[in-house]
Amino acid sequence: MTRDPTFHMIAGGPRPVAPFSHAVEADGWVILTGQMPTDPAAPDAPLPEGVAAQTVRVMENLRVVLRGVGLDLEHVVQVRAYLTEFERDYAAFNETYQGFFPSDRRPARTTVGVTALALGALVEIDCIARRPEGADGA
Repeated sequence: MTRDPTFHMIAGGPRPVAPFSHAVEADGWVILTGQMPTDPAAPDAPLPEGVAAQTVRVMENLRVVLRGVGLDLEHVVQVRAYLTEFERDYAAFNETYQGFFPSDRRPARTTVGVTALALGALVEIDCIARRPEGADGA
């Protein structure tokens, strides 16, 4: 049975930097908007220094959104990452990123070098998660 999409804004989630929903869910697929390295508890605070610290913050923000819809990183099947300093930061990004997933359950991933990101961030990550069979949406 196909259901209309559900548009999620997560209470206590990262403050949007543009007009979007934190996540949109359709037929068990949950598509998360790209997250920035902002602190949901202090959205006007300076961004963390360096790509490793920003990657941690972004992954934590993705986790906040996922948990807001009753999922976690273990449900992520695809990731897209955007780096403003690709050549300089790719190795450090990978080193940090890999710690969020078991080596035998890493999502499919694309990493792209871009010229700029909102708020002057070094990294932004979006993802797609799949709700387990039979689980209801949040």
